[in-house]
Amino acid sequence: MKITIDQVKKLRKKTGAPIMECRVALEKYEGDEKKAKEWLKAKGLEKAEKKLQRKVGAGLVEAYTHTDGKIGVLIEVLCETDFVSRNPDFKNFVHELALQVASMNPENVEKLLEQPWIRDETKKISDLVKEKIAQFGENIIIHQFERFALGE
Repeated sequence: MKITIDQVKKLRKKTGAPIMECRVALEKYEGDEKKAKEWLKAKGLEKAEKKLQRKVGAGLVEAYTHTDGKIGVLIEVLCETDFVSRNPDFKNFVHELALQVASMNPENVEKLLEQPWIRDETKKISDLVKEKIAQFGENIIIHQFERFALGE
């Protein structure tokens, strides 16, 4: 089966995987997008596990205040390079983590990693982190956070 560039672009947009890996996955599964996504996810998580020991030296601190002004969060998420820390997808990821902390009030980073993600309860935060490691090709660590609530 001939794989079109539109199929590759569509899969890349959905997974964030490199173009050539998307093409290989689609060819391997004869254009079956669902199977290709599963294969890319498995391959990405395998790569993510290998990156967990790499040193992090850059990152981002996100400050989030809930709309009523009664809850605030500061969160520090580390990555390997400034290139990734300036990436809009990484910034959005850190913001999503701040929202998670604001809404779910985890006790510490370990508890946060075990929580179901508020946007998709089929995924834990640890799964989301691994997906981002695979997407960006760098180790990512939620280093610390602090949640403030008025009157607590």
